[in-house]
Amino acid sequence: MTGRARLAFLIVLLLAWGAKLTPATAATAPDRGPELDAKAWIVIDARTGEPLAGHAVNRHLGMASTTKMMTAYLAVRNLPFRQKVVAGRYDPDPAESLMGLEPGQRVSVRDLLYGLILLSGNDAAVTLAKAVSGTEKRFVRLMNRTARRLGLNDTHYDNPVGLDGPSHYTSAADLAKLGRIVMDMPRFRKIAGSRQARLTSYRPPLTIETTDSFMRDNAWARGIKTGHTLGTGYTLASDGRRKATELIGAVIGTPTEQARNDETVRLLDWGFDQYTKRVPVKVDKPVALVPVRYEDEDLPVRSKRRVRIGVRKGESLEVVTDLPGEVEGPILAGAKVGTATVTLNGIPFAKVPLFAARTIEKPSLIDRMLGNPLWIAVLLALVLFAILAVLLVVRRRRERNARKRLQRVLRKRQ
Repeated sequence: MTGRARLAFLIVLLLAWGAKLTPATAATAPDRGPELDAKAWIVIDARTGEPLAGHAVNRHLGMASTTKMMTAYLAVRNLPFRQKVVAGRYDPDPAESLMGLEPGQRVSVRDLLYGLILLSGNDAAVTLAKAVSGTEKRFVRLMNRTARRLGLNDTHYDNPVGLDGPSHYTSAADLAKLGRIVMDMPRFRKIAGSRQARLTSYRPPLTIETTDSFMRDNAWARGIKTGHTLGTGYTLASDGRRKATELIGAVIGTPTEQARNDETVRLLDWGFDQYTKRVPVKVDKPVALVPVRYEDEDLPVRSKRRVRIGVRKGESLEVVTDLPGEVEGPILAGAKVGTATVTLNGIPFAKVPLFAARTIEKPSLIDRMLGNPLWIAVLLALVLFAILAVLLVVRRRRERNARKRLQRVLRKRQ
């Protein structure tokens, strides 16, 4: 085989090998999105749960204190906020995050949840776990049953705190999914979005501030939970709202807290750039015009609150109104007339009542008569009848007068 033949043969082999590898490479390549150094990451639309971009989204990794999202989820669902719980003894390892509970201290579930999320208190996590299930071990079993029920198929818990364990892991996709679930709980959302809180079951009451630097540094951030262990690195489940859009992100395994925050901001910035804020329903602009019976001018109907929504390229935004085909007075300004539903891709997003923008007076008898085709026909018939009657009277009078003249002429001739 000549040198040229060998070269051609090698090129053919390389092309064939590349063709075989291309599908597998494409399948494992990162999705579109920003360039991040985290071990795994994802950003999803909080409204729909749709993933926008991600990398290694199903890879099993340690979750550190983002574990406390599940601990909080179960506590919120199972314990009254006003219930007082007695804290037990907790022996932390060095550098653990603590709320600072004293053995025998009585603390409300509400305050424990604030300590759990804002301070990432491991002692709060264990106290809540025992309040829900009696023992930490039973609570961990409940955590894993709940994970399966919620469809978190790449998640398993060894403890309610977030310490590294042989089978304590999650994935970026599961972490974002759980974030969406807990942020859909109004009581948890309020806690996760707080920069500070007043613990009212303490004597005297104690004010605490969040240790989440991502929350402190970004006014648009709404949560959710930080995490860090030596084995996992720095982790953050995040929530932010801008451009009438709410996004949830998960970044797992960065080397520093600053890198975690920077990559989260870059991730969510990229996500928000995919949206345009739209205001399909405004307060100062009529949503629709409704015909008014017996009037030539239509009735404008307005909403008392605006509807804002983030829309991505290619999505279909529509306002569907439920209004009568025609209205009749009396209608006072501000009276409810119907509703408007904003839909995105055919799915309802918001429904608002619509109110009359002006007063419609009760129609008069003449308005009703003029506005009724039957009455108009009757009036026309009456007018026609009157005209015919007048013409008939005039004709008869003329005929009578003509006869009288004729009679006078005949008398004179006689």
